[in-house]
Amino acid sequence: MDDIVDLVSRSDDDLRALVAELEAEEREISRRRRMLHGKLDILRAELVMRLQHKHNQGESVISVDDVHRLSRILAGLGPGDDEPTGEATPAAEDPGER
Repeated sequence: MDDIVDLVSRSDDDLRALVAELEAEEREISRRRRMLHGKLDILRAELVMRLQHKHNQGESVISVDDVHRLSRILAGLGPGDDEPTGEATPAAEDPGER
């Protein structure tokens, strides 16, 4: 990033070289990202295949823990929360306070 700070004093050739260097870096990062996405796709496909295999053998693919976690998520609870994370509901009004 220091190369970008002093653009005014750089020659045109220096700027072109910097552009080429950063473009090469961008291509490498993009290649690495595509490789990572490919690995993730392979891992996800393996998990799906294993779940399908379990299902085909009559095993449950959803555990009690999965249902409990989903219930907490749908209730707006986080990992350590005891109360919903949404807006607080107003307290019931005491009829004698009017």
